[in-house]
Amino acid sequence: MNYYKEIKEEIINNEITKKVKDYSKNRSDLETYYKVGKLLSEAGKHYGERIIKEYALRLKKEIGNKYSYRTLFRIRQFYNLFNEEKVSTLSTQLTWSHYSELLSFND
Repeated sequence: MNYYKEIKEEIINNEITKKVKDYSKNRSDLETYYKVGKLLSEAGKHYGERIIKEYALRLKKEIGNKYSYRTLFRIRQFYNLFNEEKVSTLSTQLTWSHYSELLSFND
């Protein structure tokens, strides 16, 4: 038995599995935030801009602090950016953290 070869294969398989999971999670996050952004945009048209603050407060109570006003605002901004650009597919090379940082720029 070649122990080194077995050890190397296990490590490589684990690294591949982690990359696939990371890719899948990132894609899921981006797709979810795009859909949520669309819903926030539509809700804002019907109920006004303050609806994001209201939803953030409700989500904070029901889910936790992760979905603050700022986060929901960025999610809607993310949707608006890609909706305006008519982008048919979302880039999987960037994560939500990357997009969140980029959205803070005005231009």
